[in-house]
Amino acid sequence: MQKMLRQILTSKVNEAAIETPLEEAKIVSAELGNRILLKREDLQPVFSFKLRGAYNKIAHLSDAEKSSGVIAASAGNHAQGVAFSARQLGLRALIVMPVTTPEIKVTAVKALEAEVVLHGDNYSEAAERCQQLVAETGMTFIHPFDDELIIAGQGTVADELLRQSAGQLDAVFVPVGGGGLIAGIACYLKALCPEVKVIGVEPCDSDAMYQSLAADRRIELESVGIFADGVAVKQIGKLTFNLCRTHVDEVLRVSTDEICGAIKAIYQSTRSIVEPAGALAMAGIKQYVRERGVKGQTLVAINSGANMNFERLRYVAERTQTGDQRESLFAVTIPENPGALRHLCSEVLGEIDITEFSYRLSARDQAHIFVGVALGGEEARAAFSQQLSRQGYANTDLTENELAKTHLRYMIGGRSPEAIREKLFRFWCPERTGALNRFLADMGADWNISLFHYRTIGGEFGRVLIGLEIPAEDETRFNEFLTRLGYRYEDVTNDPAYQLFL
Repeated sequence: MQKMLRQILTSKVNEAAIETPLEEAKIVSAELGNRILLKREDLQPVFSFKLRGAYNKIAHLSDAEKSSGVIAASAGNHAQGVAFSARQLGLRALIVMPVTTPEIKVTAVKALEAEVVLHGDNYSEAAERCQQLVAETGMTFIHPFDDELIIAGQGTVADELLRQSAGQLDAVFVPVGGGGLIAGIACYLKALCPEVKVIGVEPCDSDAMYQSLAADRRIELESVGIFADGVAVKQIGKLTFNLCRTHVDEVLRVSTDEICGAIKAIYQSTRSIVEPAGALAMAGIKQYVRERGVKGQTLVAINSGANMNFERLRYVAERTQTGDQRESLFAVTIPENPGALRHLCSEVLGEIDITEFSYRLSARDQAHIFVGVALGGEEARAAFSQQLSRQGYANTDLTENELAKTHLRYMIGGRSPEAIREKLFRFWCPERTGALNRFLADMGADWNISLFHYRTIGGEFGRVLIGLEIPAEDETRFNEFLTRLGYRYEDVTNDPAYQLFL
């Protein structure tokens, strides 16, 4: 800790990064009954805290290392931090980025005068190519998080935070990817104000730090969710893990919907739009207050970045209502006879604000309704479900069902009697020009497609929902085909949303 503290206090970050403001989110404070402060790292010159660590590392390189130039692998904020720092110091910079990187980020790196090499469909493939180029060129590799000088640079956030707040804090919530930011903040705060809690926040589907701390060893995830792409890391660093298991109080996990709700909350307070990773800390605070019932505390969210793709905003807006626990989704079964639909709406749902309603005839004896209602929280949802059951309506809560929220609400249409031995799968398809054609070509023509829905959300991967007719004698060959195909996928044939509506 003492070594890290010295490195934070002697960092060279202020040569490039600005001291970002600490602002109160007054609307959220009033809503939660606590004083909520935002550390605005989204206001850095590259719209992310990553500039701090990158500059500190590069500024400390030897003359020989600087003369060879710097190289990094990144799909986003680290790339811009390295490129900005290299330009500031007059060095050559080469950034390896996945082919799937959104054009806005590639353009931003090029605008900072760095060379860009596009390679692979994901970060891992780009990182492998980066290491090959390190060997070929002799350039100096800048790690995104597992380096003492990188961690020290990120730790300067805590130095500013204590000065700006006079140490009057109860807890600081920090987004966690590889662990560089939270390791630096935790080392500094625990050295000077050990009573202040340091709480990490990760997405539920990218929780490498949470799992590693629980197991007391570094865990490598088989796959990671890519909605919060800024923290989509399969394995945290060795150095960051050792620091975090000593100095971090706990790590929370939040859902995609909670992240979207936090983006909205930050927008309402600041009129700025942060990226999903940048909203993690706010999502963690909202969950923490809701579940722990804390009141009257001062809680800080590190707004880590604002490199948001504009195309992703539609998806975020769709999910904020469930993320804020203001909307619940249900499947409701009604008898298929004249007046049944009107009775449900007027007599059962009449006093409840309906946010979404979809219906299509599926059989002559009963029909399934997909309905959104302005109710939030598990207790309210359970009470509504019980109310429906008491009045004779079978129902299923789909509020947490990803298939329903990502695909079903856009394609309700009933089941075709012609679909024989249909199996349903969700695929994650690398998002690039021609992605859909490539996916269909990779699927081949051996099995008939009986259902298809494709959706992009402005990230690295689009979502595909596909139904395939698989004869019994082809089961083994089909499973072998899925293994060879190489796409991340999930079998959702038994999902209730599919069984009821598709």
